[in-house]
Amino acid sequence: MSLASEAEDAARAYAQWQEAVAGVLAKSRRVDPAELGPEPQRLLATTTYDDVAVAPLYGVRDERPEAPLPGSFPFVRGGSATRDVNTGWLVSARFGDTAGDVNERILDALENGVSALWLRVGTDGVAIADLPAALDKVLFDLAPVTLDAGADTAAAAAALYALLDARTDVADRAAVRLHLGAAPLTSAFSGRADVTVAQAVELAHTAADRAETVRALTVDGTAFHNAGAADAEELGAAVAAGLEYLRELTGSRQSAARALGQIEFRLAATDDQFQTIAKFRAGRQLWARIAQVVGAADAGHAPQHAVTSAAMMTQRDPWVNMLRTTLAAFGAGIGGADAVTVLPFDTALAAGALGVSEAFSARIARNTQLLLLEESNLGRVLDPAAGSWYVEELTAQIAAKAWEFFQQIEAAGGYRAALDDGLIGERIAATRARRDSDIAHRRTAVTGVNEFPNLAEAPLPTETAGADVARYAAAFEALRNRSDIHLAAHGARPRVLLAPLGPIAEHNIRTTFAANLLASGGIETVNPGPLSVADDSIAAAVRDSGAAVAVVCGTDKRYGEHAGAAVTALRDAGIGTVLLAGPEKAVSETTGAERPDGFLTARIDAIAALTDLLTTLGA
Repeated sequence: MSLASEAEDAARAYAQWQEAVAGVLAKSRRVDPAELGPEPQRLLATTTYDDVAVAPLYGVRDERPEAPLPGSFPFVRGGSATRDVNTGWLVSARFGDTAGDVNERILDALENGVSALWLRVGTDGVAIADLPAALDKVLFDLAPVTLDAGADTAAAAAALYALLDARTDVADRAAVRLHLGAAPLTSAFSGRADVTVAQAVELAHTAADRAETVRALTVDGTAFHNAGAADAEELGAAVAAGLEYLRELTGSRQSAARALGQIEFRLAATDDQFQTIAKFRAGRQLWARIAQVVGAADAGHAPQHAVTSAAMMTQRDPWVNMLRTTLAAFGAGIGGADAVTVLPFDTALAAGALGVSEAFSARIARNTQLLLLEESNLGRVLDPAAGSWYVEELTAQIAAKAWEFFQQIEAAGGYRAALDDGLIGERIAATRARRDSDIAHRRTAVTGVNEFPNLAEAPLPTETAGADVARYAAAFEALRNRSDIHLAAHGARPRVLLAPLGPIAEHNIRTTFAANLLASGGIETVNPGPLSVADDSIAAAVRDSGAAVAVVCGTDKRYGEHAGAAVTALRDAGIGTVLLAGPEKAVSETTGAERPDGFLTARIDAIAALTDLLTTLGA
C-alpha cells in the first residue's frame, strides 16, 4: 500500500469518526448534526485555568517531533541522562516544623527510605546552634540537604559550612549536594521573611566557591501556586523570578554558566496527574531557553523540587488527601522532578487534630513515594510519558502559555516591577476567583467536601494550619465549621426536611442530590420517604422532623401536577422556607403562595445558597 493510500484511508477513518461524534452529540443536544460544524469533537474539549484546550482524544494528527534524549538541551525529557534507575527521584521529607528530637526523626527516616532532607532552621525551626546536633550522623554525600531558614539563611548557611568543614568522613566533597533555599524574590510575593536579594547574591558567590555542590537560590513557585495560580502562571512567574536572579548574578562577578548553577526551582504538584507531568517537563524547557539566550545552553537544567500541593489539601475527610498526594507524587515523578516531598495527609489541620501521631503521618507520606518507586518501579524509566500525543501536546501548550505570561512580566519591566505594580498578583487573583467560582458552583468536585461529604465526621478544632494558603476547600469548610458550632451549642446540626413526591424511582435522584448538596454545607436532611398531597403525610413529616425549612423533591412532571399543593401543605404545617430541587421552569405556571421560595439545581452558587440557608436555620 502506498503512503498516499494510507493517508487517504486515515483521512476517511477520521471523517467517519467525526461523523459518529456529531451523531451522538446531535442526539443529546437535540439538534441537526450539520449545526455542530466541521469539527464537532471540539465541543467535548475542556479548558484549563491557563486557557489550554484539552481535547477528548489525541491521535497521530497531534504528533510532535521527538524531543532530544534526557540530559540534552532543552531538557524537556529530564536533566540527567545517567540518573540511577534503581533509585529514581529523591524521596525528600521535611523536618524541623514541630518540636521533638529532630535528629532521631531524621535518622529514622533515612533508614526507612528517605533520600533527601528539607530542614527548617531558625525561627519556628531548629535553632542554628542546634544544627550540628540535628544533622549528627547524617552522611551528606548520600543525602542532599535543603535549608528553609528564611531571614536566617545566611547564618544557617555559615553554620552548615562550619559543620561540613569539621567533618573528616567526606571523601568526595563534590558529591555533597546542598541547597541553601534563599528565596527573597518569591518570598516578596508571599510576604514571607527572607534575606535580601543582595544577601542572596553574596550567598551564591560563596556557594560557587565551595568544594561541595551548593545551590544558594531557590525560585519557590509554590508561593504562586498557594495563592491560586494556574500551572502556566506558576511557571511563567517562576521563570521571571529566576531570570531576575540570573541578572543579579551575572551583573556582579559570575559567568552565566556559573550563575545558572546557583538556581533551583520548587514547584507544586497537584492531583491532576497529566497537568503535573506536563508542567514539570514544560518548566525545564522554559528555563533551558533562558540559558540558551544567555549563552550557556548546556547549563540550562536547574534541579526541580516538587512539593505536593498544599492548596488541594482538605481538612474535611482528610484521609482522601492520601489519594491526592499519591497522584501528585506520581505526576511529579513521571514528569522528571529531581526530588519530591509529599506533604502529610493531615497537613491542613492543627497538630493532633485527627488523633494520629506525627510519626504516622510522616510514614504515610514517605511510603507513598516508596510504593511508587519500589513496588510500581516508576523510577526505572526516564520520561516514560515521552511520545504520548496527549502529554507532548499538553507540555507544549503549557510551555507556550507560561512563556506568554513571562513575556508580559518582562514587558512590565521584569519580575520586581511586575510584582510592585500588581501585575502578577492581579493575574493570580483572577485565576483564584475563577477556580473558587467553579468549586462554589460544584463544576469542580472536591471529594469529601463539596461532593460526597461525611456529616458523621467528628467536629474539628477551631485552630487550623496553613492560613497563608488559598485552599480549594476553604469556603465549604467554613460552612461546615458553622455547623459544628451549631452542633456544640444545640446538640444537633442544622436540619432540613426533604419532601419527596411520588415513588422512590421518581424522586431518588433529586433527594440524593439535595442531601449531598446540603451536607456539603453541614446541613442534615431528614427523608421521611414518599409523601402525598392527598393525605396528612406532609404535616406529619413536618411535625416529626421539627424542621423549619423543606425541600420538595420529585420529577418535573410530578412538579407540574403536585408541587403547588405540596408547597401549600408544607407552609400550612409550619415550614417557613420551601425550596424545590429542580429548575424554576418546572413550576413556571405556579404563582402566589404555591410558589417555592427558591430552587436548588446543579448550576447554583452553592456557597451563597448554603450560607443564606445556614443563616435562616440559625447557624
